Amino acid sequence: MSARQPSRLNRRSLLLAGVAGAAAIGVSAVFRPFARSASAAADGDFEVTLSEGEWKERLSDEQFAVLREEATERAFTSPLNKNYAEGLYHCAGCDLPVYSSETKYDSGTGWPSFWDSLPDAIGTKEDNSLFMRRTEVHCRRCGGHFGHIFDDGPDPTGKRHCLNGVALTFVPASGETATAG
Repeated sequence: MSARQPSRLNRRSLLLAGVAGAAAIGVSAVFRPFARSASAAADGDFEVTLSEGEWKERLSDEQFAVLREEATERAFTSPLNKNYAEGLYHCAGCDLPVYSSETKYDSGTGWPSFWDSLPDAIGTKEDNSLFMRRTEVHCRRCGGHFGHIFDDGPDPTGKRHCLNGVALTFVPASGETATAG
């Protein structure tokens, strides 16, 4: 009987190793979007294209992670979440005006939310990460990742552009000093 136990342990070990390997592959597929390279955020042809080093010089570490690597800032951490002053929100990467304060609202999600963007300011692509189908929203000029668009927003569009505040800067209508996210 003791002669069979080592073979059972070996088969059991092989089975467990196979299951663990399959689980590791599955987990890596789920978290792959968080490990994208800086060039992944710039898939496509954009007017503003910089090297990874140039983006790192231009952006803070957190801005780089969000805009170029498609990370997500923690909810309720952006000062822009509760900003309701009149003005425009610009891409923190290339300074393109992308959203107006006129379309901003409190979604209760902890991220700055808008029901529409400025004309010709954004681009979108399908995002199937984390076992969900979502619409990713990015700057049409530099490809910087802003966040996602959902179908649970207010009228008139029914859309919620749920954005990372760190990906934006705010330029007040009164000409005051701009505020970074």
